[in-house]
Amino acid sequence: MTDTELQELVEQISTQFFAKPFRHRARFNSRLRTTGGRYLLRSHDIELNPKHLAEHGEGELIAIIKHELCHYHLHLEKKGYRHIDQDFRRLLAQVGGSRYCQQVGSGRAVMPFRYELACHSCGMTYKRKRRMDPSRYRCGRCRGTLQLRELK
Repeated sequence: MTDTELQELVEQISTQFFAKPFRHRARFNSRLRTTGGRYLLRSHDIELNPKHLAEHGEGELIAIIKHELCHYHLHLEKKGYRHIDQDFRRLLAQVGGSRYCQQVGSGRAVMPFRYELACHSCGMTYKRKRRMDPSRYRCGRCRGTLQLRELK
C-alpha cells in the first residue's frame, strides 16, 4: 500500500465512521518501532507503522487508523483527545477502534549481562549490562570495595 492509497483509506474511514472529513496528511513512517501510529498535534497529520500492515493485515491497520482519527477529531473539536479522557474512550468504543495495537517484530531486544561487580569483603556479586567504574561505588551489603569482571 502506498501513501496515496493510505490517504484515501483514512479519508474514507473518517467519513464513514466519524461523518467528518479528514483534511490533513496520512503517511507511513517506518521509523516507528513501539507504536502502531501517532497523531501529530501541531500539523494534525497521522503517521502509521507499515510493519503492522505487513504482519497483521489490513484489519489491524484500520483499527489503528480509527484510534488515531479519534485523537484527530477530538483535538480539532477542542474536546478530551488524550487516552485518559472520557471523550476519547467513548468515541473509540463507538467507532470500534483498538485501544492497544499488537506487537510487531520480535519486540524489544533484551540485552544480556556482560559485566559483574564482585565485593572483595563479602563476595556479593552484582550483574550489570553496561560497563561502569567500580571505584565510584561500594558494596550495598558490607560497604566493601568492588572489582569489575567481564562475563563471557
